[in-house]
Amino acid sequence: MPSKIALISDSHSYIDQKTIKYLDDVDEVWHAGDIGSFDVMDALPKGKLVRAVFGNIDDKAMQQEYPEWQEFSLEGVKVLMTHIGGKPPRYAIGVKTKIKSAAPDLFICGHSHICKVEFDKTVNCLYMNPGAIGQHGFHVMRTMLLFDLDGGKVQNLRVVELGKRGKVL
Repeated sequence: MPSKIALISDSHSYIDQKTIKYLDDVDEVWHAGDIGSFDVMDALPKGKLVRAVFGNIDDKAMQQEYPEWQEFSLEGVKVLMTHIGGKPPRYAIGVKTKIKSAAPDLFICGHSHICKVEFDKTVNCLYMNPGAIGQHGFHVMRTMLLFDLDGGKVQNLRVVELGKRGKVL
């Protein structure tokens, strides 16, 4: 049975019912940083495993609750997640070295507010940034990613557009 994953990032203290509705149908919610407020995490559907990292806007309390890096395996997929990661081929300082050392199948980061998925053959892993679900930032469209992990593979990857930033329904 595949594990259904929702990948979100850059909430900046904002989460709406439209986003939460998508989270109801997954097994795990992964947050790639810039959470902003514990209210966001409290609003996530109960009974889901949540894996999160802190981001550059997150305060000391958030940094004590969530690590800077998450490294884990699920359904045969090794995952490495942080907030500020850069993007292929220009990763943030020290990130490419960490990726090469950890040898993940999937590298996840946030920070840029730009949704991007790309296989980076220079580090032999899939790069994912879900964009931003929040209202704060320069992005136009709020986005997240949904996918399944099964048999060592990422499957059924979907980009979910949550509406334009600044438009609250």
